[in-house]
Order: sequence, then C-alpha cells, then structure tokens
Amino acid sequence: MERRHLLRAAALGGASAVFGGTLWRGAAYAAPAQPGPGPYGALGSPDANGIRLPSGFTSRVIARSGQTVDGTSYTWHNAPDGGACYADGTGWIYVSNSEINPSGGASAVKFSSTGTITGAYRILSGTRQNCAGGSTPWNTWLSCEEVSLGYVYETDPWGVNTAVQRPAMGRFKHEAAAADPVRQVIYLTEDESNGRFYRFVPTTWGDLSSGTLQVLKAGSGTSGSFTWGTVPDPDGSPTSTRTQVSGSKSFNGGEGCHYADDTVWFTTKGDNRVWQVNLSNSTYELAYDDSLVNGTAPLTGVDNITGASSGDLFVAEDGGNMEICLITPDDVVAVFLRIDGQSSSEITGPAFSPDGTRLYFSSQRGTSGSSSGGITYEVTGPFRA
Repeated sequence: MERRHLLRAAALGGASAVFGGTLWRGAAYAAPAQPGPGPYGALGSPDANGIRLPSGFTSRVIARSGQTVDGTSYTWHNAPDGGACYADGTGWIYVSNSEINPSGGASAVKFSSTGTITGAYRILSGTRQNCAGGSTPWNTWLSCEEVSLGYVYETDPWGVNTAVQRPAMGRFKHEAAAADPVRQVIYLTEDESNGRFYRFVPTTWGDLSSGTLQVLKAGSGTSGSFTWGTVPDPDGSPTSTRTQVSGSKSFNGGEGCHYADDTVWFTTKGDNRVWQVNLSNSTYELAYDDSLVNGTAPLTGVDNITGASSGDLFVAEDGGNMEICLITPDDVVAVFLRIDGQSSSEITGPAFSPDGTRLYFSSQRGTSGSSSGGITYEVTGPFRA
C-alpha cells in the first residue's frame, strides 16, 4: 500500500479534510482539498449506546468494568485499554489490557462464528498499568506496562499457557508493540515526553526470550533517513534506555503502533502526530500533524492506532471529541464514530475481527470518568475491504 503524506490543511471543510504532498527539507506542498464527509459518510444521531455512527453501522456493549460479561461468570476488568483480535476456529477472541496500577493485567472475550459471546477469562494478572501492546504472528498478545522500568509480558489469548515476562525487550515506560514478519522484529513505543522508538530483534524469530534491543537514530527534523543503534543495557538501570545511545531520536509521548506493507506507523500524543517509518528505504516522515492543519481536521488527541484491510488507518482519540478517526490511503482524514456524553474518558483498544466486519474498542472510563466505569463496544457494518 502506498500512502501520501498528510502535512497541512489545504482548505477548510466539514467532517473531513484532504491533505497531500511531501515534507522534505522543511517544505510542504499541499494538494487541493475535497470538503465533505469521509468514505463512510456523515455520522448519524447517537444510538442507544450514545455512539454516533455512519449509516449501515450498529453498536453493542460487550462488557462493562465491574460487571459480568454476558453469558459468563467473569467480571470485566477496570480501565480497559489496548486490544487485539485472534481467529479461534470459526469464531474469534478479543483481548483487552487493564490500565490500573497495581493489578493491571489483561482479559479476553470469546465469540462464536455468529458473534455470540461464549466465554470470558483472565490471561494476565499481577502486573502494573497495562496500557497498549500488540499481537504476534504466532498468536500471542504482548501486554506492555506503562510504568518506569516496565516490562513486556507475552500472553496466551486462549488463557491456557502462563504469561511470560520478556525482559530482553527492554525495561522502560512501554506503550505499544507491532510485529514485522518481513524483518523479523518487534517495534516498540515509549510513553515519555522524550521517549524513543525501538525495535527488538529476537535471536530466533518466534522466541522473545533473547535478542537485541535497538533504538531509532536520526536528526531533529520531521523527515529524513534513519539508522538503528543497539541499546547496551536493556535493563534501563541505572541509565534509562532512551539516553544510552548517542543520536537516538526523541519523540513526544509515543502511543499506538501499527505495521503493514513495509511501513510502520506510530502516534505521539504530546504533539498530536502520526509518524510514518518507511522500512524499505530507511526514511521517516510525518503522516499527520495536528499543528499544521490549523484546526480544520477532526483528529485530535491521537492515541491507539490500527489498520483495516482497505489500507485505512483507524486512530482512537484520548480526549479530543471522543472519536475514532480514519486516515485513508488517498489522504482523507475523517471521523468514523463519536461517543457522546463521555468527555472525561478516552477511546482505547481498536481492533478488527479476523474477517474485518466488526470493530472492537473501549471507552476507558465511560460516563463516570472513573476507571471502574469502562465500557467495551463492538461496531458491526459494511467496512471497506
């Protein structure tokens, strides 16, 4: 998939804006904007769950913090955060982190081929502030601790195998992870105002018990070439991993991370940016920059990110207007959905079912604004193939 670079607003408009051009040596060139809604059209009125959706889409609540998941005896965790889906025969599983400290961890919900909930259970316990994470090609869930000297835990979405701590992947304020099966590495973001962007190179692909932690090295600009430098002490103590390698590039609050087609995208909440790392030619650039669009684009408070088979990126907002926005391959930035009445929350854990027809996500603090008020949703409809 090829993607142009979303750099600055070319015009004012309604529910979406189109951007274009390439940022190189500080120059931005914009394509004409096309005002109007995105590929799914305008949002409708709030449904019974308070969610505004395009025509043809419906929502349901699948779990609430502190309450048993429908059809099960399992009580859903507080502060649901990062998530992913896994095929399970003709059904699937959605896993979700719990961003509380202590006793964070992660849980899972199982679905039949028709979408009926058939089970729910714990897959990780006794950890701290599990924020985002990522799935692996060998069908495990990497649950990341967003605390100083935090760990990555490799977990089993089926809840059969015991979760394993992976210290070789570094100890820092972890956020998200994304697997690259071509280069056989795992990319990692760090939620610090001067965080770094890392990759972990396992000694053996499929085994995360040992390997090399590396950090992206580049200049101070928003585009250019990059290299990787090895972090001498992944343990991060007494010297933090982000300060060990001279020339490593600082990013303001790393959040979500998504890999597809020789490209990895990650978000930085401190400056409302989406970064694009082009792995085939070792260059990086901005895919979206809120400061350059002069308030004309709907996307603010960038956080978790995922992708659809269409090539669309779905970006969840931490704050903003409580929206999931999309960035299309032809550079349209548009609102896909909005949650009303939950301004003290954030949207977390967007992930598609294996067939791409259902989108799962959570409102971390729901209507109460408390970690005990989290709500996990499913949206079904005609997603683009």
